[in-house]
Amino acid sequence: MDKALEVKNLSFNYNEIAIFEDVSFDIPKGDYFGIIGSNGSGKSTLIKLFLNLISPCKGEIKIVGHSVKNFPDWSKVGYISQKAISFNMSFPATVEEIVTSNIYRKPGFNLNFKGQYKEKVYNALKIVDMEDKAGKLIGNLSGGQQQRIFIARMLVNNPEIVFLDEPTTGIDAKSEEAVYCLLAKLNQELGMTIVMVTHDISAITVHANRIGIAGNKSVKIVNPEEEITDELLDELYGYKINLHLHKHECTNCHYNTIKENRRNIREIK
Repeated sequence: MDKALEVKNLSFNYNEIAIFEDVSFDIPKGDYFGIIGSNGSGKSTLIKLFLNLISPCKGEIKIVGHSVKNFPDWSKVGYISQKAISFNMSFPATVEEIVTSNIYRKPGFNLNFKGQYKEKVYNALKIVDMEDKAGKLIGNLSGGQQQRIFIARMLVNNPEIVFLDEPTTGIDAKSEEAVYCLLAKLNQELGMTIVMVTHDISAITVHANRIGIAGNKSVKIVNPEEEITDELLDELYGYKINLHLHKHECTNCHYNTIKENRRNIREIK
């Protein structure tokens, strides 16, 4: 099995408080992996560790076989943070400029030859169904449309693996579902490995192949097709979770559209 991500004996402390202790798991290439957990369980911390934004106390993390400490080509790793659409709405940049800006980051990019990258930019916009917005100011778009643009910006470098930290924060329910469906398309049609942190347990269990539940200083890997029990969540979240039997249906796409008898789980905040 080819591995997109390897976590071995990972421990991390924050202000002398243990967040993770001796955590190990793998994510295979082509996986759609969801990370859930209560507030303060370390979900976003995991993403930062994967991206080498912070360092573990001990353990090793590899992306496609390379240690994150000396990863050779970060342009092949996509990332969208919680703050991706938190910017000045009057920022005078067009959609095309926002997407193209991610190519500027690549070594050897020459502004004199930026025209040759136009096709890549428009291909990325086409994938997210936003090609007709290329000339629009980013600040004039809705939250859901902006998030699609930032996904296109991520796609323009053809990443092998993408990390998303709460990418549906601050957008409406319809746009949120569309983002999940778009990620499913990237995973199933383009073969991209998706690693996504979310609070929306019901939606992620419809689309993800596997789930990592962060809590109690560990990460428990489960198959979303299997029953997620009250006892498992109580143990890993550290408090009681409300479970409601529910059939979740995705109305925007044909990827994993209906999964019978899926539990719709709502966190107690």
